Amino acid sequence: MTRRGYKLQFRDLWKEPLSVAELEKLIGDNEHTEFLNPRSKAYRENDMRENPPSRREAIRMMARDPNLIRRPVVVAGGRVVLGFDKRGLVHF
Repeated sequence: MTRRGYKLQFRDLWKEPLSVAELEKLIGDNEHTEFLNPRSKAYRENDMRENPPSRREAIRMMARDPNLIRRPVVVAGGRVVLGFDKRGLVHF
């Protein structure tokens, strides 16, 4: 599917989770905590707002549990745009 000059690819993260290497590349030099989904059960149960995991641990956890990844994740034109929250979209 093509929209506005971009070819869209959809990926079901529950059927095909992101690997640790893919998450490392996606996050790049950005703050890893921005990629964590504050609405996920694991985020709340582990009080990640007050006690955020290290980058390494967060990536490992997101690779195991796609619910921890803030969605949607859109990669277009070398930019990453993350899901919606009160502040709006998070752009990198």
